[in-house]
Amino acid sequence: MRDTVYVLVFEGFADWQVALALSEIRRPGDWEVDTVGFSRESVTSMSGMRVVPDCSLDELDLDAVALLMLPGGHVWLSAYAEQITRAVRRVHDAGAPVAAIDDGVLALARAGLIDRCRHTANWAGHLGRDVPAYKGHEQYDANVLAVSDGGVITASHLGSVEFAREIIHTLDLYSASDRHHWYRLFKHAIPPPWFAGEPTEIIRAA
Repeated sequence: MRDTVYVLVFEGFADWQVALALSEIRRPGDWEVDTVGFSRESVTSMSGMRVVPDCSLDELDLDAVALLMLPGGHVWLSAYAEQITRAVRRVHDAGAPVAAIDDGVLALARAGLIDRCRHTANWAGHLGRDVPAYKGHEQYDANVLAVSDGGVITASHLGSVEFAREIIHTLDLYSASDRHHWYRLFKHAIPPPWFAGEPTEIIRAA
């Protein structure tokens, strides 16, 4: 049963880029959220939070993974790049989507997962500059902050709300109407018509 969402954590990972998506994933209580590291050693996020990974990349349960999430951070240009590229391919080949934001998209480019599907990144030349083998130039969409296609979700570093929206849709969280109101609330501060109480009542699980 695919019921586990894994989020990669590493020294200096951009925790805020995945925080909104993770909070919405956990809200219904139907999904397990596990942190995964390059090892089980504790790491410190860019904002100073210490995290002890639940497992290492080599211990990913491919039968349980519902989605693998990759935040931004400087690790994508390091010696760890090949290790995460292999893990991304394994997860995608197992039939689970992979979601990446900011420099995390580089891992999808290295894995060849966005060569033939619509995607975005931080800026138009971002992927070609850092991943010479990248072949998805014609599929690059500069007009969106996040997009889902072909089992991958990609997002600009400016698109954490859109990134969360695409993940919410991919995991089929809430109803279509509630997803629409959720985005208007978090992006534009427009509350849904029924809202007249505490903030915890804003989103009603479908």
